[in-house]
Amino acid sequence: MAAVDTARAHAQAVLRVRGIALATAVLPAAAAVVLLAGRFTGRLGAPGSADAAAWDAVRWVVCAVAAATLLVAGLAARAHRRAVPPQTPVVPLDRAQAPELYRLIDELADRLAVPAPSAIALTPDCDSWLEDVPPGRPAGTGRSSRHSSRHEQDPPAPVLVIGSPFLWWMRAGELRALLAPVVAGTGAAADPDIAAARRFLRGLDASLDAAPGPGVVGAPAPTAPRGRRGPAALTDRITRRLLRACRAHSAELERAVAGWASEQARAVDYGLRIAAQEQVGLAYAGWDRLLTRVALPAWRLGRHPAHLNAGVVAALTELSRRDRLADGYGSRLGDRPACDLLEEPGTVDEAVSLLAAELFFGRPASGAWREVEWTDYPAEVVDAGWRARATALQSALDRLAPQARPGAPTVTRLLGRLAEGGGEQLAAALTAELARTTAPAPLLEPVRTGRDLLVDHVTAMVCCAAVDTAGATPGLDWLDGPVLLIGGVRRTDLAGPIAQAVEQGQDGPLRAWLDAADVRLEKPVRL
Repeated sequence: MAAVDTARAHAQAVLRVRGIALATAVLPAAAAVVLLAGRFTGRLGAPGSADAAAWDAVRWVVCAVAAATLLVAGLAARAHRRAVPPQTPVVPLDRAQAPELYRLIDELADRLAVPAPSAIALTPDCDSWLEDVPPGRPAGTGRSSRHSSRHEQDPPAPVLVIGSPFLWWMRAGELRALLAPVVAGTGAAADPDIAAARRFLRGLDASLDAAPGPGVVGAPAPTAPRGRRGPAALTDRITRRLLRACRAHSAELERAVAGWASEQARAVDYGLRIAAQEQVGLAYAGWDRLLTRVALPAWRLGRHPAHLNAGVVAALTELSRRDRLADGYGSRLGDRPACDLLEEPGTVDEAVSLLAAELFFGRPASGAWREVEWTDYPAEVVDAGWRARATALQSALDRLAPQARPGAPTVTRLLGRLAEGGGEQLAAALTAELARTTAPAPLLEPVRTGRDLLVDHVTAMVCCAAVDTAGATPGLDWLDGPVLLIGGVRRTDLAGPIAQAVEQGQDGPLRAWLDAADVRLEKPVRL
């Protein structure tokens, strides 16, 4: 119970800061009321007395200060009241969509003796947390447990946000164990002092348009947006001062709340939770690789894979087969997967996959996403991506060619340019063109050098030639993304010869590879 008392103590400290700020705002007004009352009762500077003029001057000054203080306080209060804390984009799950998942969470909350979450939502990330329902928003279709009966004016229980890869990769028992500490956090959310302190902190953060991320209430005070002047700048200064005064207490509050939730959940599936935590790391690795190697090439083309979560299961299965990172995976197959707790997993997967594209990449250039199934990925993403890059490389070759001498899109022409030492010029041309026409996805990929871009584009040209003239086919590897298949076998020996041709202008190894694969260098590539 020490964590409970510590959390409440820090919440009360935050509320004292709020009370001091309120007292500071009304103190000049209270002094002005006293002085005015003294004037009318004749006790302070009665008319005709020797000190009447002095008291009148004091009254004018205090009243002016009180009016200015109340005005500033009113502006700050309005800014905090109107500020809306940012809500993480999620896919909401109604009870009808996941009755068994709701039942699992309800039973877990009952066992922990805490209020059940008011609703459940999914996020396309490997994390889970509780998110408060903003004022005026319906709480969802969840139910409050028998331990959560509160007055109608109290805020609803928070929403449980679950990382979607956990649902598809983990077994139902593992998910329950993993979520126990998160669900236990609803107990702290129902505490009046803690809830009031969090609302106060979120209002301060939101008024600066820089609220901390989910689960990080009370992070260090952000800086106000530049360019704000006048009353807005003044209220921002007041808000920053309040946040600085609350910073240490808010951080300790959340630390104590986490300890409180951990203590409550210790008796529920503790042993299984250790195994579930191992699966969290594996899920994160597979999800990250699927997004960067598989989803990103599709997003660049305006297409989004419709079932990313099903893909992460395939990716993690392949990872466990290759690297043996998922020890005991075979024995886990007999347990029920957590996605079976959903009525229509495929439909939910489609919604989460679309949200992932919007969050991690943004809107495509066409303005609307085109859904692609995994069976169509090699043709609609791999082959189309190769030909798009081959077209860009051909355009760069034409721009660098002598006046009115464009050439055919052949591998022979490309290798000749590289052998002449034109790699740097091609890389610069590609970098400039892609910077002008392509929107980057900074959340998923690092800054790429011109050499990296040239290697990608040369690889694309070679793969197109292999498909067009040697019977090769585009393929999908769950861990590495687009691959070239020749005779149904993935070719992994192409990177070295291409690197030599790009970096050193030595095209001999690449020509030998192309000859061995029966690729016709002189035949134009279909762009």
